[in-house]
Amino acid sequence: MLTKRKSRSVAAVLAFSGTLTISGLHKFYLGQPLWGVLYVLLSWTPIPKVASAIEGVWYLAQDEEAFDRNFNLGKLGVKNSLRMSNHVGAIAEAMRELDALRQDGLISEYEFEQKRRQLLDQIS
Repeated sequence: MLTKRKSRSVAAVLAFSGTLTISGLHKFYLGQPLWGVLYVLLSWTPIPKVASAIEGVWYLAQDEEAFDRNFNLGKLGVKNSLRMSNHVGAIAEAMRELDALRQDGLISEYEFEQKRRQLLDQIS
């Protein structure tokens, strides 16, 4: 499943807003819900407010490439995810065709299972 690209400036704004309001919103935004819950649970202490301020500065100090690498799977990671999605779709189509051959009696159950395993091995 592909997720929407995270913005460095939105993450920084949410982190800085955590120093004044609810801490941890930036963690939820960046797909780190366990950290977000921890920040909320510790909200009665100054720890999450200080951490939010530090992280806000850290997000702004990073260039886009570093932020993408840390929070958006990197540009190559997103391209590889798309490529993998297309690859899995092609394998799924091949498995449907293989099943049709089996159902038509053109290949045996054994041949079907062997080829199915080969196709599944290509995914991992």
